[in-house]
Amino acid sequence: MQNLIVTYNCGRELVKPELFAQYLANKLQGCPNPDVLVFSLQEIAPIAYAFLGGSFLVPYLDRIRYAVDLLAKARGDAPYISLITRNVGMTVLMAFIHQDLLGNVRWMETGGVGVGVHEMGNKGAVGLRLGYAVEDKTMEMTFVAAHLAPMEWELERRNEDWKNIVQGLVFTPVDKKTAQAVAAARRSQVRNSEDEPLLPGSMDNDSTPMSGIYTPVSHLFLAGDLNYRTSSSKPTSADFSQYPQPALDKTSSSHYSKLLESDQLAVELKAQNTAHGLTEAAIDFPPTYKYSDAAREVAATNEENIIASAPRDSSPSESTDQDEKWLWAKHRWPSWCDRILYLDIPPWMSSQDPSARIQIHKYTALPLMSTSDHRPVILSLSIPLRPIPPPHDEVADRDWRLDPPFPVDPQWRQRRRIARSKEIVVGLSAYLGLTWEGRGLLIAMLIGALGGWAIVVSMLQPAVRL
Repeated sequence: MQNLIVTYNCGRELVKPELFAQYLANKLQGCPNPDVLVFSLQEIAPIAYAFLGGSFLVPYLDRIRYAVDLLAKARGDAPYISLITRNVGMTVLMAFIHQDLLGNVRWMETGGVGVGVHEMGNKGAVGLRLGYAVEDKTMEMTFVAAHLAPMEWELERRNEDWKNIVQGLVFTPVDKKTAQAVAAARRSQVRNSEDEPLLPGSMDNDSTPMSGIYTPVSHLFLAGDLNYRTSSSKPTSADFSQYPQPALDKTSSSHYSKLLESDQLAVELKAQNTAHGLTEAAIDFPPTYKYSDAAREVAATNEENIIASAPRDSSPSESTDQDEKWLWAKHRWPSWCDRILYLDIPPWMSSQDPSARIQIHKYTALPLMSTSDHRPVILSLSIPLRPIPPPHDEVADRDWRLDPPFPVDPQWRQRRRIARSKEIVVGLSAYLGLTWEGRGLLIAMLIGALGGWAIVVSMLQPAVRL
C-alpha cells in the first residue's frame, strides 16, 4: 500500500495551493501514486481562528484540499476523497484516500491532546487510526500529527511533550458503527492467548473502545514540527559563520551533514527518550528551519516566476538546494525541526513473512515558500498490504507496541475538556483584540451599548412642561 505523508508548519498564513501542488508533483517524480495521503499541519492559522475553529478555519483548510486536487491532476490520477479533518488548536491532521479505495475504509478513530500553555492547543497532537479492509481482514494504520515545544534549550520540554502526547492522545471511534467494529477488533486482540485486554482501560464507562498511540497490530507514523534542534543554546554572532551553505562535497565544513551530527532528535531517539521505537529514513536534505525574511522574499520572487510559467509549462523549474545561497535567520540554529518517523514491522510479523517490510521511496524537503520560515517535508513509502497479526508467542525483546513507554492518563477526557474551554476563551479574546473583524465587532457593540444607554437615559428624564 502506498502512503504519502506531508508535514508543514504553515506559519499562520494561507498556503498557495498551486505552488504547493507543483512542488509536491515535482518532488514525487518517480514515486508511485499514493493510496492514502496525510497532511500534518502546524500553525495552520492565527491563534484566534485556530482556537475558535469551525468556519474560521475553512479558508485555510480549503487551500490544502485544492492543492490535493491539483496534485492528482498533475500526476494524471483520479481524485482523492477527504476522509477526515481534525484539529487541536493550531495543529491539524487531514487525511485523503484515492477515490477507488474509499470502500475499503471500514472504520476510523481519532484523538487529540494539547501540550501547550495550560494544555491548550498552541502545541499538541492529533491522531487518526484507520481500519482498512484487506479481503476479510482489517489492516490498521495510525497517523499522528504533532507540534512540540520550541527553542534550542527546551530539549527536556520536548521530551515531556512527547510523554504527554502518549498519555493523553486517546483514540475513540468517530461514530457508533465504528465503535461496534472496533470493539469487536479489540476483543480479538489477545496477548499470549490470554483473555485480558491488550491495553488497560481499553473500554470507557460507556463501553466505547479506547486505545493509545501504541497498539500491537497497527502501523504507526509520526509527522510534525517536532522542534528538535542542532544545539542546546542560542547561537552567538560568531556561530553564524558556521551555518551550512550549499556544498556538494560532504567533507566541506559548510556541508549540512556537519550540523546533522548535532541533531537532538537522533540523540534522543537512540537514548529512547522520545518517539520510542520509531525510526527515520536517512536525511539527505538541508535544515528545514529557520529561514530569514530575506529568504522568504527571494522565495516570493521565485514563486511569481513559477506561477507565471505554469500555464505554458506543466513542470516549471524550481530552484534546487545547490542553486542558491541559504539565507538563515541569525537568532536560531538551522535545524531539522520538521520530521516524519515510523514504527517498523514488528518481529513477530517479519519472522513469519520475511518479505514484509516498509519500503521508502522518497524522504525529502520541498522548496521554501514565502508564507513560512519552514520548509515542508514529505515521505513517500510502501507498507505491506496485509494486517499486522497479534503476537502468539512471547516476544524476546521489549516491543513498544506491546509495552508502551507511558500509560494512558485515566483523566485524559476531562483534561482535554477543560483545556478546550480555555481555548475558546483565549480564542475569543484574541479574535476581539487581535483581528480587524473582531475589533470592528467590538467597536460596533460598544457604539450600540452607548446608543442604548443614551436612549434609556433620555426615557428616564422627567417630561418638561411648558
